[in-house]
Amino acid sequence: MQYEIELTDAEKTVQFGRKISTAVEAPLVIYLEGDLGAGKTTFSRGLIQGLGFSGNVKSPTYTLVEPYELPNLNVYHFDLYRLADPQELDFIGIEEYFSENNIVIIEWPEKGAGWLAQADLMVNMYHKAEQRSLKIEAKTALGTRVVEKLI
Repeated sequence: MQYEIELTDAEKTVQFGRKISTAVEAPLVIYLEGDLGAGKTTFSRGLIQGLGFSGNVKSPTYTLVEPYELPNLNVYHFDLYRLADPQELDFIGIEEYFSENNIVIIEWPEKGAGWLAQADLMVNMYHKAEQRSLKIEAKTALGTRVVEKLI
C-alpha cells in the first residue's frame, strides 16, 4: 500500500510530518530515503513534534542518533550518512533501539544494510520541479495500518 503527496515548501513538509504522527504507533521503524536537501530531517521534525516533543529537533548527522523521550514512547532519529562501516551500528547496540515502545526513524538506511530492523514504512522524498514529493510505502502490516489511516 502506498501514499503520495506533493509538498510545496518546508512548512508543508513539517505539517505532513505532524499529520503522520497522528497515525503512527510503537513499535515502528521508518526508513527515510532521498537526496541531500530533499527534506528528510524536516519531515522528521514535524513527526517528532507531532508526537509531543516541544524542544528543538536537530539533524543527527554528526551524532548518529538523537533520542527523544516522550511520556508514552521514545523516538530515536538516526542519520547514517556519515557512517563509515555498517558494523559500527553493532558497537552502539543498534538492536536495542528496535524495542516495543520505540519509534525509530532512519535517514540513509542503505548505509546500515544488514544491521537494521525491517522497515514498517519506507518514505522516499525527492525533488519534483519546484517542490518536493513524498511517497510512503507500507512494508509490514503495521505500516499498512498507518498508511490506511492517512488515506
